Amino acid sequence: MQQAPETVFTNTARVKCDGATDIRGGAALGHPRVWLEIDERGYVECGYCDKRFILKGGPADSAQAA
Repeated sequence: MQQAPETVFTNTARVKCDGATDIRGGAALGHPRVWLEIDERGYVECGYCDKRFILKGGPADSAQAA
């Protein structure tokens, strides 16, 4: 069974991802560091690891709808 991609909530529209934030041993086990920009949808997904970054208070933030 495949695990769902990780979701991260952030306060900034520009985020970085190296795929190894939670991996013991660091970036050598992840992917190249990339900088991503959250657009009008309120989220962006990493092209390497599919991690989704959601802007807090943005259109994709489910807590905003509640």
